[in-house]
Amino acid sequence: MTTVGILGGGQLARMLALSGAPLGLRFLVMDVTGDACAGQFAPMVVGDYRDEAALAEFASRIDVATFDFENVPAESAQWLSARVPVFPSPRALATAQDRLAEKTLFRELGIPVPAFAAVASRAELDAAIAGIGAPAVLKTRRLGYDGKGQFRLKAASDADAAWAALGPQAETVGLILEAFVPFDRELSVVAVRGRDGEFRAWPLTENWHVDGVLSASLAPARVDPALAATAYDYARRLATALDYVGVFALELFCKGGGLLANELAPRVHNSGHWTIEGSESSQFQNHLRAVLGLPLGDTRMVGTACMLNWIGAMPDPDAVLREAGGHWHDYGKSSRAGRKVGHATLREDSAPALAEALSRIGAALDRPAQVAPVIARLREG
Repeated sequence: MTTVGILGGGQLARMLALSGAPLGLRFLVMDVTGDACAGQFAPMVVGDYRDEAALAEFASRIDVATFDFENVPAESAQWLSARVPVFPSPRALATAQDRLAEKTLFRELGIPVPAFAAVASRAELDAAIAGIGAPAVLKTRRLGYDGKGQFRLKAASDADAAWAALGPQAETVGLILEAFVPFDRELSVVAVRGRDGEFRAWPLTENWHVDGVLSASLAPARVDPALAATAYDYARRLATALDYVGVFALELFCKGGGLLANELAPRVHNSGHWTIEGSESSQFQNHLRAVLGLPLGDTRMVGTACMLNWIGAMPDPDAVLREAGGHWHDYGKSSRAGRKVGHATLREDSAPALAEALSRIGAALDRPAQVAPVIARLREG
């Protein structure tokens, strides 16, 4: 029986383990904490990702390795790759971990991006602002996610405050200034590439964020087919250039009918959670198929779907579970402000039916603001 090793023991590892059970797979999770939620479904190795003794034990018990978040040290993935196959590759992981390397690759592949510049000093920040203009966003090149490690400059006069907030990290994780994009919509392509180079993508997803954290996703995104085709082309270019194996997400800004790449997530992704119930093959099952060299599953949708993210604490599940197309996911985490603790997926045969289901759930859970933008999109045109 094949054992898949997962670096990182969060909810993504948990859902990978759950989806791998029908394939007869075993799992071993490595995490820095013993109470990681994936440990409820798979045995664990507890240790620092840079601890070679812990990594050696992990490697000795698995047949192939993957990871569930992009801040696993790329050096650790590289160390493992000399002992077991690692997918996605350490190169793909290292590229996605550095916003400057990532944006540079986008540009080299002809994928449009907001203007950007590396920032290593206060003087370079002033020069970058002069070249890019304001508003702009100063970000750490590494370790930022869900809105962390960012400072928005509304005007050049905010440079002092931005440097005070992030300047101390310039030498350790690096900084990058990016032009602020007043986007019309946030979209994502969740795609998968097999060991043999086969590429598939799920229907384009539209996303809504609150304070930098995903709040809701709608699939399929209600966009022009030509725009969706462009998004898929960008994702394919990235996957080919990186010789990527596994699932990834390409996050995009839509502005004035065009697309700008925001970032690459080299893993299964929050905006693809709807695929568990909303497609023939989920992102989790297809990630495992890819890293094991198995045939990829069909990415066709089943109906139309919306994922609602639960942040901080789980609401009462009754309203969702009363819906015929309601699906509940509790990650088994304790409540904490800003923490992703679960999600729900609503799936219906039509956009009007999904809008009605979301209206009922929003009212029952007293979350009208969370469902309102999705309902509005479903009722357009």
